Order: sequence, then C-alpha cells, then structure tokens
Amino acid sequence: MPEVIFGKGSIYQAGEGCARLGAQRVLIVSDEGVISAGWTDIVKKSCLDAGLSVSLFSGLSMNPTCEEVVACTEQYIQDECDAVLGVGGGSALDVAKAAALLSTNGGHIRDYEGVDHITKPLPPLVMVTTTAGSGSDVSQFSIILDQERKKKMTIVSKSLVPDISIVDPTVLSTKSARLTASTGLDVLTHAIESYVSIASNPLTDVHAKNAIQLCANYLRPSVASPDHHHAKEQMAIASLHAGLAFSNAILGAVHAIAHSIGGHYPFLHGDINAVMLPHVMKFNAIAAPEKFQVIANLLGENTSGLSYQEASDRAISHVERLAIDIGAPLTLTGMGFKESSIPIISKISLEDACMITNPREISEDEVSRLLYQAL
Repeated sequence: MPEVIFGKGSIYQAGEGCARLGAQRVLIVSDEGVISAGWTDIVKKSCLDAGLSVSLFSGLSMNPTCEEVVACTEQYIQDECDAVLGVGGGSALDVAKAAALLSTNGGHIRDYEGVDHITKPLPPLVMVTTTAGSGSDVSQFSIILDQERKKKMTIVSKSLVPDISIVDPTVLSTKSARLTASTGLDVLTHAIESYVSIASNPLTDVHAKNAIQLCANYLRPSVASPDHHHAKEQMAIASLHAGLAFSNAILGAVHAIAHSIGGHYPFLHGDINAVMLPHVMKFNAIAAPEKFQVIANLLGENTSGLSYQEASDRAISHVERLAIDIGAPLTLTGMGFKESSIPIISKISLEDACMITNPREISEDEVSRLLYQAL
C-alpha cells in the first residue's frame, strides 16, 4: 500500500508530497470534469507553492485508450518531467500510472498486459482521488482500453502502487448523484469480490468487510445529497478499504466481465458492475457459503436461523434493492448492450486476469448464461 494522507483539506498537500519524493517538474494528469470543478487548479497551486513547475495533461475519455497513454507519455518526456501526479477518478489515475510506466520502461502499453511484466522502476507517483470509487489511488492495477482489439487490458504490478495517495472527502461534493451511485457500486463490488476471492487473506478480509458495511450504511445518503459530508467521508473510507483489499486479493468474474463489456461499449464501469454483481453472487455463493452469510450480516440482514443458501439469498436481494434505491441500471439491455455481443464478451472475459481469483471455476458457457440473465 502507498502512504495515505486522508482527511478534509488533504488535497492541498499534493505539491508538498511530490516535493518530498524529490520531484522538480510534475506532470499533472486530470480530466475536464475535475478541472471544471476547480480541484485541478488547487493541486496545481499546491505544486507551485512547493517550488515545483508543472505540466498539465487532460486529453482523457471515460474509458482511457492506448493512444491517450502514448500522448500523455510523450508530454511527460517532452516537458522533461520527473514525477506524475494523477488528479481524478479511475480514468485519470490509470492513465497517470500507464504513462509513468512507459516513460521509464518504453515499448507499447500492450507489452505490459497481464501480471508482473514491468522491469524498471517508475518515476514518483502521487494520486489524488476524486470519486471514492476506482481504488486506483492505492492499487497495483491500471486498466487501459485497446481500441484495436476492443479489449480493456488489465495491467497488474506492484510497481504501479503509488507512492502517495491523497484522499480528501471534500472533493466528493461536486460529483453528480449519477456518478456517485456508479462509483459507489464499484466500491461495493471491489469489496465483495476481494472478500470471496481465492487470494483473500485475513488482512484483506478486514478491509473488504469494513468496505461492505460502510457501503451498506452510507451509499444511499451519499447519493441522496452532495452536502451529506459525513456520508461522503465514510464512502471515501470505504473506497480506501476496498482498494487495499482488491489490490492484494484481486477480484473475480464481475470485473472480468465488466472489463470485457467496457472494451466494446462506452458504459460507465460501475454501471456494468451494478448489473452483473447480483448474478455473479448467485453463481459464486456455493463456493464460499460462510462468507456470503457474513456479507449478508455486514449489509444489515438478520441471518439468525437461516441456512447458508437463505443467507446468501438475503445478501443478493439487498444488493439488488440497493441498486434500485440509488437509481443504478438494472439490466444490460437498458444500458444499450446487444445480445449479439454475448459470444465475444464471454470469450474475452475468460482471458481477463481478474477471472483467475474468482471463487468458483467458470466456463465460457457459464459466462454466457450470466450475460443472458443480466439482459
């Protein structure tokens, strides 16, 4: 895990954090929404106040591409930067990591798809997360869309764990309810998938369980009002817990499928998770019945006297109700997904690194069935 600076006003420490890591010229990677909200300017000023010079890259899309990573890397090299500062949600942070990777390792970002293909150290990485969702500010993941292959690449390496993560709940006040719901369900999916992952351990379980409980208690009020500061703070903590859990325990079939769908459709990642999570939970329940009972309890369900199957059903029903309550998409077709995509999505999903740690072995036909159920 990185050094974590948490709390109201911590965004003002971004420049000082870069300076402590020896930076002199920082590439800030952000997006237009965060820039419009004013948060990028605050980070830029903190860098200037720390005696650093800055360069800003903001050419990002919702699902960042290889081409955007190349452009970001070229700006880093051209402007002779020596550190990368990501400011934003998963898109900005993932591009910041990928550009840092290419700046020292060279080649094409495709060369690093999969696990542990990075051989040279990265420049200093500082991340300011603005969504309470992706967990990229603390994780060893970077997800980049390869448009040529219509595939979201999962790049996994401990080299991608940032040096410093800055988590300021104040920035969540400018997020829309729609985005708050989508990113919040991404947090819940991170927590549940890492908890039942075959790579989970007692340490990751602590983080995952805390995140599940916090989502159950605070996601609804966080979506309901941009001014519910306590709910925002608790969801920021949930995202931090979930990020640390999945960075170390990895994920499962929900994310493998979501990455694959995201390679073909311009959907919000959290929305795909929202639709797929209950279906994958039903599929996985027999592989970790005790843990699904714990999940039900963490979500606030009373499982006293219930069988493992009944407790699992309670957990799944709660997740479905939560998605309804906060206005998340409930079906793939409602988002614009075409049934004709199922064969290719099923095939690509099995190639995703997240599928390795799913608690129940899964076949291409079974992925197809899950997709049909989610239509």
